[in-house]
Amino acid sequence: MQKQLQQIIPARATSDGAGVRIKRSLGQTQNARFDPFLMLDEFGSESASDYIAGFPSHPHRGFETVTYMLEGHMLHEDHMGNKGHLKNGDVQWMTAGRGIIHSEMPQQEHGLMRGFQLWLNLPAAEKMKPAHYKDIPSSEIPVAQLSNGGCIKVIANTAVIDGKVVSGPIQGLTTQAIYWDVHLSLSGKFDHAIPATHNTFIYVYEGAIAIGEDARKLEAGNAGLLGAGDEIAVIALSEDTRFILLAGIPLKEPIAQYGPFVMNTPDEIEQAIQDYRSGALINY
Repeated sequence: MQKQLQQIIPARATSDGAGVRIKRSLGQTQNARFDPFLMLDEFGSESASDYIAGFPSHPHRGFETVTYMLEGHMLHEDHMGNKGHLKNGDVQWMTAGRGIIHSEMPQQEHGLMRGFQLWLNLPAAEKMKPAHYKDIPSSEIPVAQLSNGGCIKVIANTAVIDGKVVSGPIQGLTTQAIYWDVHLSLSGKFDHAIPATHNTFIYVYEGAIAIGEDARKLEAGNAGLLGAGDEIAVIALSEDTRFILLAGIPLKEPIAQYGPFVMNTPDEIEQAIQDYRSGALINY
């Protein structure tokens, strides 16, 4: 059964960090989540004033952040001395776990900077595990050509294209998260099995698509939440259509959130705040 488009969330212009202009779809409010996904931001501008201030040092606990750089150069640094240079097509999968303090700062003063940041929740049993990074250069992310002339970039989980298994560099997550970047030409089709266990959504960042048997339209700058089913069927309605497809097993756990801390109870949030103020967040 095909998953149908159930809800459209238009991305809302806002700012974050030290004034970086972004478009936020998931996460506009704490009720605008789609378990296990907490937030999705798109950033993109050729004006340095929209991004140059970056994201100075700030803490996280209890979830993962995934930064996918389409164009530009961003430097991530953390309290453990790690540095990650993200450039065109690179991905950083950061597990904040029990605590991390990091910064994300542009390494360019002009030109286009464009990409996404996704927040993916961790189950209660993993929220306090040690923090770590996985920096993934574009060259290590497989791209498979589709028979209609399009392509798919497999960042997380596995796709099967023309009978060939294409495995992304991120595997083995509790949520079995899928993260694909799909490019299609006008009238190009993308059909693929998606586990019925997974909550699935699509964010179109160029062009427009029609989803499912009822061919409901989803245009650029919108997230589309999909309903029950075990496959997806997409048709491109314009040239150079591009979208990211994200899916994962819902955790079905309570969520307590205070800014950069995402836990299960208010008491755990209070502990995170106390640990940050005392330095215990990162002293382990």
